Amino acid sequence: MELQHLTEQIVALSQQEDLLQLGRSAGEIKQQFEDLFIELERQEQVKRLNANDAGEIYEEIDYKPFKEAFFEAFNQFVTKRKAQQQLQQTLEAQNLKLKKDLITRLKEVIDNEEKIGIAFQAYKEIHETWKKIGVIPREHRETIQKEYSRLLEIFFYNIKIYKELKDHDYRRNKQLKEDLIFKLKQLRVASLEQRDLESQLHALQDEWEEIGPVQNEDWELMKNAYWEAVRGIYDKINEHYEAQRQVLKANIETKKKIVADLSSRMEDSANWSTFKHWEVQTAFVLELQAQWKTIGSGSRKDNEAVYQSFRVLCDEFFAAKKSFSKEIDAASLEIVAKKKVLIEKAQAFGASTDWKNTAEQLKKLQRQWQELGSAGQRHENKLWKDFRGACNAFFDARQTHFAGQEAENTENLNAKLALIAAINSYALPVDKQAALAQLRDFQQQFNAIGQVAIKEKQSTYTAFKTRMDELYKGLKLEGQEKERVFFQAKLDGILASPDKQRLLQAERQELRKQIDYLQKDILTLENNLGFFARSKGADQLRLDVQKKVEEAQQKIQGLKAKLKLIPNE
Repeated sequence: MELQHLTEQIVALSQQEDLLQLGRSAGEIKQQFEDLFIELERQEQVKRLNANDAGEIYEEIDYKPFKEAFFEAFNQFVTKRKAQQQLQQTLEAQNLKLKKDLITRLKEVIDNEEKIGIAFQAYKEIHETWKKIGVIPREHRETIQKEYSRLLEIFFYNIKIYKELKDHDYRRNKQLKEDLIFKLKQLRVASLEQRDLESQLHALQDEWEEIGPVQNEDWELMKNAYWEAVRGIYDKINEHYEAQRQVLKANIETKKKIVADLSSRMEDSANWSTFKHWEVQTAFVLELQAQWKTIGSGSRKDNEAVYQSFRVLCDEFFAAKKSFSKEIDAASLEIVAKKKVLIEKAQAFGASTDWKNTAEQLKKLQRQWQELGSAGQRHENKLWKDFRGACNAFFDARQTHFAGQEAENTENLNAKLALIAAINSYALPVDKQAALAQLRDFQQQFNAIGQVAIKEKQSTYTAFKTRMDELYKGLKLEGQEKERVFFQAKLDGILASPDKQRLLQAERQELRKQIDYLQKDILTLENNLGFFARSKGADQLRLDVQKKVEEAQQKIQGLKAKLKLIPNE
């Protein structure tokens, strides 16, 4: 999106080290953002109104987060730039004081120092220090440099420096100035960004001021050549800004023409008496707005004024259109009442988790909503917002539910498949107790993993149970241990089954059936005891029956113990 792109441009500017030359660029980006933001909001308004007129549903785009993000980034740029400006101003003020101190010191050397050697050494120290000092405030540069240059010339002549040294300096300075003039001429024809061109020009001008004097007979020619080169670059700079001003002026004139066209059209608005009239005029206004978007900015002052004129006319048009619609909107009251009923019905479904049936009911309500048509601009937007909110509350919850469930099912499937792979590669150890502990752990791990997709349930469970049955059989258990282990393994397997509820209930019924059978058998045996005579043979029969009763009671206890192992799910 263009708004995001402009925000990224501001962020990119803020990340540069030198922000002092980027103020104009940041301002242009800000202007582009504000124009674009206003235009996008206007488009949303138009789209919303058109949708309302057509009885359609339109979801607006909220651009405010983009605006907040942009101005946060822009303010950070401004803050950082101001800090650099303040730092630069502080440094320049410090440098100005240092140079003023050097000028004062140079004056003292000129006025008071009579020994050439000492004076010359003092001059070199002053001059070397002078060259190392950074920039000073621009309004003082010319004055300070002229004074320094004047004092240097006085120094060189007053203390009567040896001609050879003076001539050497003159020749060196002449060469430096000639080289600099050549650089200026090259800069004039170089293809550079405007900001870079101005920056390099200022740097070369500062360098010119730092170069010492030349012979008087050379000075006029060099000075004229220097200023001729500088003026050529300034002419190029001025041409650039003049071209920009012409573009900005042309943009303003084009926008004024659009304002005039819209104003002329609005003068005839009293004759627009039908919806067809308003549709034609709306298309005309939208076309003008589209044209406006393609036109670049003008000067800040002119751009704001012409935009306000255009915006006022657009607002007047859409206000008049709204007023027209309002006049024939009485019939919408019945639709309002019917739509409020639909809203109440939709709100009643908000907390439902019957995803399928509720979705069908809401879709039916949505079809009824569309069939009712528009309730008018005054009501439709609010009604639709409430109705859409009620529908979205359910559909958002449904989407969240199934999205989370799907992700969880996938994660659970991967976990179960990994566990099955580990079980398939597991070899039974000699130690049966260790093997039983491991198999029980496998079962607990499998049971602890949550649900998988319905289509994967049975195949996953079958693969797991088949391998676990193979491992239990491989233990070759005997007696009660075998019965206990196999029953527990059976329960663990049932708990891992997708049909565990039915299987657990069936297991309970079977155990209770066995208990009932044994209890009836015990009752029969105890009744039979009364028929045995008190004889030696009868006593043996009685003991056999009692033994069977005790065995049956032990079996019942075992079956009841198994019942307690079955979880109440």
